[in-house]
Amino acid sequence: MKIDLSGKSAIVTGSTAGIGLGIAQGLANAGASVTVTGRTQGRVDDAVATLRHAVPGASIDGVAADLGTAEGCQALIAAKPACDILINNVGIFGPENFFDITDETWQQFFDVNVMSAVRLSRHYAQGMKQRNWGRIQFLSSESALNIPADMVHYGMTKSAVQSISRGLAKALSGTNVTVNSVLPGPTKSEGVGKMIADIAKQKGISEAEAEETFVQENRPSSIIQRVASVEEVANLSVYLASQQASATTGAAMRVEGGIVDTMA
Repeated sequence: MKIDLSGKSAIVTGSTAGIGLGIAQGLANAGASVTVTGRTQGRVDDAVATLRHAVPGASIDGVAADLGTAEGCQALIAAKPACDILINNVGIFGPENFFDITDETWQQFFDVNVMSAVRLSRHYAQGMKQRNWGRIQFLSSESALNIPADMVHYGMTKSAVQSISRGLAKALSGTNVTVNSVLPGPTKSEGVGKMIADIAKQKGISEAEAEETFVQENRPSSIIQRVASVEEVANLSVYLASQQASATTGAAMRVEGGIVDTMA
């Protein structure tokens, strides 16, 4: 199978690092023109430079905007009125005791993780429907199904985007626009990599041993018994963006190493 996205334009939100940057690179490698987004111009410029170096000749640009606000979403839409592929990746997370989570924090998580995807999908899906081709993805998480006791607010948002993904797929029934959610598990992005390095330093063990300890203590049901790489998550996203995935829609596609203990 050769995935060719030449002539397709993609927007990947929250793509200055981690899974978002990995997906942006994967789409660029497949020939798509890619727009990366981040909250600051400096981070966006760095990501654009990184991708242009990694994929010589690729069409890469960026938009700096706070997509956790209606104004930020509108700024992106104004800069990029249309696209063929929308990857709703932007998100925040962090552990916190349920009884300490304030109304403001609940609202912040909902605005960034959910409403950014709602606002952008509402706009870009209409153009995709008119052109009768498009791909929309929502980055969910295995935490949408295994709600973490120390991140209830995060898990809630990931369950929400999964529901929106399924409903939007139905709203686009009969078109060549597909909508899917992608459920990663722990992935070795910059943040997780630093956390594992910190564990290794604190316990005086190697990073490989620290990763194994983290998985055993925090995701014991993992079948692969390791943290996934960014590229492994990005590979699934690139496939779902392709013509070859034309019959996959309304699906929750898992790339979490078998953590969720179900065959469905």
